[in-house]
Amino acid sequence: MNILDYLAVFTLGYPSLMATIWICGGIYFYLHWERKQPWPATFEWDEKAPSVTVLLPCHNEEANVDETIHHLFKQNYPLMDVIAVNDGSKDDTASRLDALALEYPALTVLHQDNQGKASAMNNGLSHATGDIIVGIDGDAILDYDAIGYMVGHFLSSPKVSGVTGNPRVRTRSTAIGKIQTGEFSAIIGLIKRAQRIYGMVFTISGVICAFRRKALEEIGGWNTDMITEDIDVSWRLQILGGQVRYEPRAMCWVLMPETLRGLFKQRLRWAQGGGEVFLRYFSQTIRWKNRGFWLLMLEYIVSVVWCYSVIALLIAWLVSQIVVPMAWPITAKSLSYFGSILIAISFIQFTVSFYIDSRYDKEIFRCVYWSIWYPFAYWIINMATVVIAFPKAMMRQKGRHATWTSPDRGEQFHEQ
Repeated sequence: MNILDYLAVFTLGYPSLMATIWICGGIYFYLHWERKQPWPATFEWDEKAPSVTVLLPCHNEEANVDETIHHLFKQNYPLMDVIAVNDGSKDDTASRLDALALEYPALTVLHQDNQGKASAMNNGLSHATGDIIVGIDGDAILDYDAIGYMVGHFLSSPKVSGVTGNPRVRTRSTAIGKIQTGEFSAIIGLIKRAQRIYGMVFTISGVICAFRRKALEEIGGWNTDMITEDIDVSWRLQILGGQVRYEPRAMCWVLMPETLRGLFKQRLRWAQGGGEVFLRYFSQTIRWKNRGFWLLMLEYIVSVVWCYSVIALLIAWLVSQIVVPMAWPITAKSLSYFGSILIAISFIQFTVSFYIDSRYDKEIFRCVYWSIWYPFAYWIINMATVVIAFPKAMMRQKGRHATWTSPDRGEQFHEQ
Protein backbone atom coordinates (compact mmCIF):
# COMPACT_ATOMS: atom_id res chain seq x y z
CA MET A 1 0.00 0.00 0.00
CA ASN A 2 1.22 3.50 -0.84
CA ILE A 3 0.49 6.70 1.07
CA LEU A 4 -2.62 7.39 -1.01
CA ASP A 5 -4.05 4.01 -0.06
CA TYR A 6 -3.50 4.69 3.65
CA LEU A 7 -5.05 8.14 3.27
CA ALA A 8 -8.12 6.63 1.60
CA VAL A 9 -8.58 4.00 4.33
CA PHE A 10 -8.24 6.62 7.07
CA THR A 11 -10.62 9.06 5.35
CA LEU A 12 -13.30 6.46 4.70
CA GLY A 13 -12.94 4.54 7.96
CA TYR A 14 -12.54 7.31 10.55
CA PRO A 15 -16.24 8.29 10.83
CA SER A 16 -17.22 4.70 11.61
CA LEU A 17 -14.43 4.36 14.17
CA MET A 18 -15.45 7.50 16.05
CA ALA A 19 -19.13 6.57 15.96
CA THR A 20 -18.23 3.22 17.50
CA ILE A 21 -16.27 4.93 20.30
CA TRP A 22 -19.21 7.24 21.02
CA ILE A 23 -21.65 4.33 21.09
CA CYS A 24 -19.50 2.31 23.50
CA GLY A 25 -18.93 5.33 25.73
CA GLY A 26 -22.62 6.20 25.75
CA ILE A 27 -23.66 2.65 26.64
CA TYR A 28 -21.12 2.47 29.46
CA PHE A 29 -22.22 5.86 30.83
CA TYR A 30 -25.84 4.73 30.76
CA LEU A 31 -25.19 1.38 32.43
CA HIS A 32 -22.70 2.71 34.98
CA TRP A 33 -24.50 5.92 36.04
CA GLU A 34 -27.52 7.05 34.10
CA ARG A 35 -29.95 4.19 34.50
CA LYS A 36 -29.40 4.23 38.29
CA GLN A 37 -30.42 7.88 38.54
CA PRO A 38 -34.10 8.32 39.47
CA TRP A 39 -36.29 9.96 36.85
CA PRO A 40 -38.20 11.99 37.65
CA ALA A 41 -36.68 12.68 41.07
CA THR A 42 -38.40 14.32 44.02
CA PHE A 43 -36.25 16.82 45.90
CA GLU A 44 -36.63 18.04 49.44
CA TRP A 45 -34.42 21.05 50.06
CA ASP A 46 -33.76 22.65 53.44
CA GLU A 47 -31.97 25.80 54.59
CA LYS A 48 -28.61 24.06 54.08
CA ALA A 49 -29.10 23.83 50.32
CA PRO A 50 -26.58 25.94 48.38
CA SER A 51 -27.90 29.22 47.02
CA VAL A 52 -28.13 29.53 43.23
CA THR A 53 -27.80 32.59 41.01
CA VAL A 54 -28.98 32.18 37.43
CA LEU A 55 -27.21 34.40 34.88
CA LEU A 56 -29.27 35.28 31.83
CA PRO A 57 -27.37 37.20 29.12
CA CYS A 58 -29.77 38.80 26.63
CA HIS A 59 -29.19 40.39 23.24
CA ASN A 60 -32.28 41.25 21.16
CA GLU A 61 -34.50 38.76 23.00
CA GLU A 62 -37.80 40.67 23.09
CA ALA A 63 -39.64 37.75 21.48
CA ASN A 64 -38.43 35.17 23.98
CA VAL A 65 -37.31 36.68 27.28
CA ASP A 66 -40.76 36.81 28.92
CA GLU A 67 -41.30 33.09 28.39
CA THR A 68 -37.76 32.27 29.52
CA ILE A 69 -38.04 34.18 32.80
CA HIS A 70 -41.58 32.98 33.58
CA HIS A 71 -40.33 29.39 33.32
CA LEU A 72 -37.24 30.18 35.39
CA PHE A 73 -39.32 31.27 38.36
CA LYS A 74 -41.25 28.01 38.25
CA GLN A 75 -38.10 26.08 39.18
CA ASN A 76 -38.51 23.51 41.95
CA TYR A 77 -35.61 25.03 43.84
CA PRO A 78 -36.12 27.37 46.80
CA LEU A 79 -32.87 29.36 47.10
CA MET A 80 -32.61 30.98 43.69
CA ASP A 81 -32.30 34.45 42.25
CA VAL A 82 -31.84 35.60 38.64
CA ILE A 83 -29.59 38.25 37.14
CA ALA A 84 -30.54 39.23 33.59
CA VAL A 85 -27.94 41.22 31.66
CA ASN A 86 -29.16 43.26 28.70
CA ASP A 87 -26.10 43.35 26.44
CA GLY A 88 -26.75 46.31 24.16
CA SER A 89 -30.05 45.08 22.72
CA LYS A 90 -31.50 47.25 19.93
CA ASP A 91 -35.06 45.97 20.32
CA ASP A 92 -37.49 46.10 23.26
CA THR A 93 -35.50 43.70 25.47
CA ALA A 94 -34.49 46.36 28.01
CA SER A 95 -38.02 47.54 28.77
CA ARG A 96 -39.35 44.00 28.94
CA LEU A 97 -36.67 43.05 31.46
CA ASP A 98 -37.39 46.13 33.57
CA ALA A 99 -41.10 45.26 33.60
CA LEU A 100 -40.32 41.68 34.62
CA ALA A 101 -38.13 42.94 37.47
CA LEU A 102 -41.22 44.65 38.93
CA GLU A 103 -43.09 41.35 38.73
CA TYR A 104 -40.32 39.18 40.24
CA PRO A 105 -38.46 40.59 43.28
CA ALA A 106 -35.72 37.95 42.88
CA LEU A 107 -34.88 39.27 39.40
CA THR A 108 -32.08 41.81 39.02
CA VAL A 109 -31.64 43.54 35.67
CA LEU A 110 -28.31 44.97 34.49
CA HIS A 111 -27.76 47.01 31.33
CA GLN A 112 -24.53 47.37 29.36
CA ASP A 113 -23.29 48.17 25.85
CA ASN A 114 -22.91 45.25 23.47
CA GLN A 115 -19.68 43.71 24.70
CA GLY A 116 -20.48 40.05 24.08
CA LYS A 117 -21.88 37.15 26.05
CA ALA A 118 -18.70 36.57 28.09
CA SER A 119 -18.70 40.18 29.25
CA ALA A 120 -22.37 39.93 30.17
CA MET A 121 -21.69 36.77 32.19
CA ASN A 122 -18.80 38.46 34.00
CA ASN A 123 -20.99 41.46 34.78
CA GLY A 124 -23.64 39.16 36.21
CA LEU A 125 -21.04 37.17 38.17
CA SER A 126 -19.76 40.34 39.83
CA HIS A 127 -23.26 40.94 41.23
CA ALA A 128 -24.07 37.30 42.03
CA THR A 129 -24.54 36.06 45.58
CA GLY A 130 -25.20 32.35 44.94
CA ASP A 131 -22.80 29.53 45.79
CA ILE A 132 -23.71 27.91 42.47
CA ILE A 133 -23.84 29.88 39.22
CA VAL A 134 -26.23 28.63 36.53
CA GLY A 135 -26.14 30.01 33.00
CA ILE A 136 -28.79 29.75 30.29
CA ASP A 137 -29.46 31.67 27.09
CA GLY A 138 -32.09 34.38 26.86
CA ASP A 139 -34.25 32.30 24.49
CA ALA A 140 -34.06 28.98 26.36
CA ILE A 141 -36.69 27.19 28.45
CA LEU A 142 -35.30 25.43 31.52
CA ASP A 143 -37.00 22.26 32.75
CA TYR A 144 -38.50 22.79 36.21
CA ASP A 145 -36.13 20.36 38.00
CA ALA A 146 -32.98 21.12 35.99
CA ILE A 147 -31.30 23.22 38.68
CA GLY A 148 -31.93 20.59 41.33
CA TYR A 149 -30.36 17.87 39.20
CA MET A 150 -27.24 19.95 38.57
CA VAL A 151 -26.87 21.10 42.17
CA GLY A 152 -26.82 17.45 43.24
CA HIS A 153 -23.45 16.97 41.54
CA PHE A 154 -21.83 19.80 43.50
CA LEU A 155 -23.12 18.31 46.74
CA SER A 156 -21.80 14.85 45.83
CA SER A 157 -18.16 15.89 45.39
CA PRO A 158 -16.05 18.99 46.14
CA LYS A 159 -14.04 18.23 42.99
CA VAL A 160 -16.95 19.12 40.71
CA SER A 161 -16.39 22.57 39.15
CA GLY A 162 -18.96 22.47 36.37
CA VAL A 163 -21.99 20.58 35.12
CA THR A 164 -23.28 20.58 31.56
CA GLY A 165 -26.95 19.91 30.98
CA ASN A 166 -28.98 18.33 28.20
CA PRO A 167 -30.10 20.76 25.46
CA ARG A 168 -33.22 19.65 23.59
CA VAL A 169 -34.23 21.21 20.27
CA ARG A 170 -37.53 23.15 20.30
CA THR A 171 -37.55 24.13 16.63
CA ARG A 172 -38.78 21.02 14.83
CA SER A 173 -40.95 22.57 12.11
CA THR A 174 -38.56 21.82 9.21
CA ALA A 175 -36.38 18.93 8.08
CA ILE A 176 -33.25 20.75 9.34
CA GLY A 177 -34.81 21.20 12.77
CA LYS A 178 -35.88 17.55 12.97
CA ILE A 179 -32.46 16.36 11.84
CA GLN A 180 -30.80 18.44 14.58
CA THR A 181 -33.09 16.82 17.14
CA GLY A 182 -31.49 13.51 16.23
CA GLU A 183 -28.04 15.11 16.21
CA PHE A 184 -28.36 16.42 19.77
CA SER A 185 -29.20 12.90 20.89
CA ALA A 186 -27.14 10.57 18.70
CA ILE A 187 -24.05 12.72 18.32
CA ILE A 188 -23.80 15.51 20.91
CA GLY A 189 -25.43 13.49 23.70
CA LEU A 190 -23.34 10.38 23.06
CA ILE A 191 -20.14 12.44 22.72
CA LYS A 192 -20.67 14.07 26.12
CA ARG A 193 -21.38 10.69 27.70
CA ALA A 194 -18.28 9.15 26.12
CA GLN A 195 -16.04 12.08 27.06
CA ARG A 196 -17.28 11.91 30.64
CA ILE A 197 -16.14 8.27 30.70
CA TYR A 198 -12.56 9.05 29.68
CA GLY A 199 -12.36 11.97 32.05
CA MET A 200 -12.60 15.29 30.21
CA VAL A 201 -15.56 17.02 28.58
CA PHE A 202 -14.79 19.23 25.58
CA THR A 203 -17.65 21.70 26.16
CA ILE A 204 -19.93 22.72 28.99
CA SER A 205 -22.85 23.81 26.80
CA GLY A 206 -23.33 27.54 27.33
CA VAL A 207 -27.07 27.22 26.83
CA ILE A 208 -27.42 25.15 30.03
CA CYS A 209 -24.52 25.07 32.49
CA ALA A 210 -23.77 25.26 36.19
CA PHE A 211 -20.55 26.16 38.01
CA ARG A 212 -19.21 26.26 41.51
CA ARG A 213 -18.81 29.98 42.05
CA LYS A 214 -15.47 29.58 43.82
CA ALA A 215 -14.07 27.68 40.82
CA LEU A 216 -15.21 30.41 38.43
CA GLU A 217 -13.58 33.09 40.54
CA GLU A 218 -10.32 31.13 40.66
CA ILE A 219 -10.04 31.20 36.86
CA GLY A 220 -11.16 34.83 36.62
CA GLY A 221 -14.57 34.20 35.06
CA TRP A 222 -15.13 34.11 31.32
CA ASN A 223 -12.55 35.26 28.77
CA THR A 224 -14.04 38.02 26.62
CA ASP A 225 -11.80 37.45 23.60
CA MET A 226 -12.85 33.86 22.80
CA ILE A 227 -15.52 33.36 20.17
CA THR A 228 -16.97 30.42 22.13
CA GLU A 229 -16.74 31.33 25.79
CA ASP A 230 -18.29 28.03 26.88
CA ILE A 231 -15.52 25.86 25.39
CA ASP A 232 -12.89 28.19 26.85
CA VAL A 233 -14.26 28.11 30.40
CA SER A 234 -14.66 24.32 30.19
CA TRP A 235 -10.98 23.80 29.41
CA ARG A 236 -9.71 26.28 32.01
CA LEU A 237 -11.75 24.70 34.80
CA GLN A 238 -10.39 21.26 33.95
CA ILE A 239 -6.81 22.46 33.50
CA LEU A 240 -7.04 23.79 37.05
CA GLY A 241 -8.02 20.30 38.23
CA GLY A 242 -11.78 20.67 38.40
CA GLN A 243 -14.16 17.93 37.32
CA VAL A 244 -16.89 18.50 34.73
CA ARG A 245 -19.95 16.25 34.68
CA TYR A 246 -22.79 15.65 32.24
CA GLU A 247 -26.32 15.64 33.66
CA PRO A 248 -28.81 14.36 31.05
CA ARG A 249 -31.80 14.99 33.32
CA ALA A 250 -31.09 18.75 33.37
CA MET A 251 -33.00 19.54 30.21
CA CYS A 252 -33.14 22.89 28.50
CA TRP A 253 -35.32 23.51 25.45
CA VAL A 254 -33.41 25.60 22.92
CA LEU A 255 -34.01 27.34 19.60
CA MET A 256 -31.79 26.16 16.76
CA PRO A 257 -31.27 27.33 13.15
CA GLU A 258 -33.63 25.87 10.56
CA THR A 259 -31.90 27.25 7.48
CA LEU A 260 -28.73 25.91 5.90
CA ARG A 261 -27.14 29.36 6.11
CA GLY A 262 -27.96 29.72 9.81
CA LEU A 263 -26.79 26.19 10.57
CA PHE A 264 -23.50 26.65 8.73
CA LYS A 265 -22.77 29.98 10.46
CA GLN A 266 -23.44 28.41 13.86
CA ARG A 267 -21.22 25.38 13.22
CA LEU A 268 -18.48 27.57 11.76
CA ARG A 269 -18.45 29.57 15.00
CA TRP A 270 -18.31 26.36 17.05
CA ALA A 271 -15.43 25.05 14.94
CA GLN A 272 -13.50 28.32 15.19
CA GLY A 273 -14.04 28.39 18.95
CA GLY A 274 -12.67 24.87 19.29
CA GLY A 275 -9.62 25.83 17.26
CA GLU A 276 -8.99 28.96 19.35
CA VAL A 277 -9.14 27.00 22.61
CA PHE A 278 -6.89 24.25 21.27
CA LEU A 279 -4.25 26.71 20.09
CA ARG A 280 -4.30 28.75 23.30
CA TYR A 281 -4.13 25.89 25.79
CA PHE A 282 -2.24 23.18 23.88
CA SER A 283 1.01 23.79 25.75
CA GLN A 284 -0.76 23.39 29.10
CA THR A 285 -2.77 20.30 28.20
CA ILE A 286 0.28 18.26 27.16
CA ARG A 287 1.89 18.57 30.60
CA TRP A 288 1.97 15.44 32.75
CA LYS A 289 -0.27 16.92 35.43
CA ASN A 290 -2.94 17.44 32.76
CA ARG A 291 -2.59 13.96 31.23
CA GLY A 292 -6.32 13.49 31.64
CA PHE A 293 -6.62 15.80 28.63
CA TRP A 294 -4.58 13.57 26.34
CA LEU A 295 -7.42 11.41 25.03
CA LEU A 296 -9.54 14.50 24.42
CA MET A 297 -6.65 16.17 22.62
CA LEU A 298 -5.99 13.07 20.55
CA GLU A 299 -9.64 12.95 19.50
CA TYR A 300 -9.60 16.62 18.50
CA ILE A 301 -6.28 16.47 16.62
CA VAL A 302 -7.25 13.36 14.67
CA SER A 303 -10.64 14.93 13.85
CA VAL A 304 -8.94 18.02 12.41
CA VAL A 305 -6.45 15.86 10.47
CA TRP A 306 -9.39 13.88 9.05
CA CYS A 307 -11.04 17.07 7.78
CA TYR A 308 -7.92 18.05 5.87
CA SER A 309 -7.43 14.46 4.67
CA VAL A 310 -10.74 14.74 2.83
CA ILE A 311 -9.47 17.85 1.04
CA ALA A 312 -6.13 16.17 0.30
CA LEU A 313 -7.90 13.16 -1.16
CA LEU A 314 -10.10 15.36 -3.37
CA ILE A 315 -7.02 17.23 -4.64
CA ALA A 316 -5.25 13.92 -5.34
CA TRP A 317 -8.28 12.74 -7.30
CA LEU A 318 -8.30 15.91 -9.41
CA VAL A 319 -4.59 15.55 -10.08
CA SER A 320 -5.06 11.91 -11.10
CA GLN A 321 -7.81 12.90 -13.50
CA ILE A 322 -6.28 16.00 -15.05
CA VAL A 323 -2.50 16.14 -14.56
CA VAL A 324 -0.86 12.80 -13.76
CA PRO A 325 -2.85 9.62 -14.45
CA MET A 326 -2.50 7.22 -11.52
CA ALA A 327 -4.23 4.26 -9.94
CA TRP A 328 -7.07 5.60 -7.80
CA PRO A 329 -7.42 3.75 -4.45
CA ILE A 330 -11.14 4.41 -3.92
CA THR A 331 -13.20 2.07 -6.05
CA ALA A 332 -16.93 1.50 -6.18
CA LYS A 333 -16.34 -1.65 -4.15
CA SER A 334 -14.45 0.18 -1.38
CA LEU A 335 -17.04 2.95 -1.26
CA SER A 336 -19.79 0.37 -0.96
CA TYR A 337 -17.88 -1.46 1.80
CA PHE A 338 -17.15 1.58 3.97
CA GLY A 339 -20.55 3.10 3.22
CA SER A 340 -22.33 -0.05 4.34
CA ILE A 341 -20.32 -0.10 7.58
CA LEU A 342 -21.15 3.56 8.28
CA ILE A 343 -24.86 2.98 7.61
CA ALA A 344 -24.93 -0.02 9.94
CA ILE A 345 -23.05 1.79 12.72
CA SER A 346 -25.23 4.88 12.29
CA PHE A 347 -28.32 2.73 12.70
CA ILE A 348 -26.91 1.32 15.94
CA GLN A 349 -25.90 4.81 17.05
CA PHE A 350 -29.38 6.25 16.60
CA THR A 351 -31.03 3.18 18.13
CA VAL A 352 -28.88 3.43 21.26
CA SER A 353 -29.16 7.21 21.65
CA PHE A 354 -32.90 7.40 20.95
CA TYR A 355 -33.54 4.61 23.42
CA ILE A 356 -31.55 6.43 26.12
CA ASP A 357 -32.98 9.90 25.43
CA SER A 358 -36.56 8.72 25.03
CA ARG A 359 -36.50 8.55 28.81
CA TYR A 360 -36.55 12.36 28.79
CA ASP A 361 -38.02 13.26 25.39
CA LYS A 362 -40.93 11.00 24.39
CA GLU A 363 -41.44 12.80 21.06
CA ILE A 364 -37.93 12.10 19.81
CA PHE A 365 -39.06 9.07 17.78
CA ARG A 366 -41.04 11.42 15.51
CA CYS A 367 -37.68 12.55 14.13
CA VAL A 368 -36.37 9.07 13.30
CA TYR A 369 -36.98 9.28 9.55
CA TRP A 370 -35.18 12.60 9.22
CA SER A 371 -32.32 11.64 11.50
CA ILE A 372 -31.20 8.66 9.44
CA TRP A 373 -29.80 11.09 6.87
CA TYR A 374 -27.79 13.07 9.37
CA PRO A 375 -24.57 11.03 9.83
CA PHE A 376 -23.50 11.79 6.28
CA ALA A 377 -24.47 15.47 6.55
CA TYR A 378 -22.74 15.73 9.94
CA TRP A 379 -19.37 14.62 8.61
CA ILE A 380 -19.65 16.89 5.55
CA ILE A 381 -20.58 19.94 7.66
CA ASN A 382 -17.89 19.08 10.21
CA MET A 383 -15.26 18.77 7.51
CA ALA A 384 -16.20 22.03 5.75
CA THR A 385 -16.44 24.17 8.88
CA VAL A 386 -13.20 22.92 10.43
CA VAL A 387 -11.24 23.45 7.21
CA ILE A 388 -12.47 27.05 7.05
CA ALA A 389 -12.46 27.79 10.78
CA PHE A 390 -9.05 26.52 11.86
CA PRO A 391 -7.09 29.11 9.83
CA LYS A 392 -9.49 31.78 11.14
CA ALA A 393 -8.72 30.66 14.69
CA MET A 394 -4.98 30.92 13.98
CA MET A 395 -5.29 34.45 12.62
CA ARG A 396 -7.76 35.86 15.14
CA GLN A 397 -6.23 38.62 17.25
CA LYS A 398 -5.87 37.79 20.94
CA GLY A 399 -7.58 40.26 23.25
CA ARG A 400 -10.22 41.29 20.72
CA HIS A 401 -13.74 41.31 22.21
CA ALA A 402 -16.10 38.65 20.88
CA THR A 403 -19.45 40.45 20.50
CA TRP A 404 -22.59 38.82 19.20
CA THR A 405 -25.47 39.21 16.79
CA SER A 406 -28.88 37.57 16.94
CA PRO A 407 -28.69 34.03 15.49
CA ASP A 408 -31.17 32.13 13.33
CA ARG A 409 -33.78 30.84 15.79
CA GLY A 410 -35.90 28.66 13.53
CA GLU A 411 -38.63 29.14 10.96
CA GLN A 412 -41.62 28.97 13.30
CA PHE A 413 -40.17 31.82 15.37
CA HIS A 414 -39.58 34.05 12.35
CA GLU A 415 -43.34 34.38 12.04
CA GLN A 416 -43.88 35.59 15.61
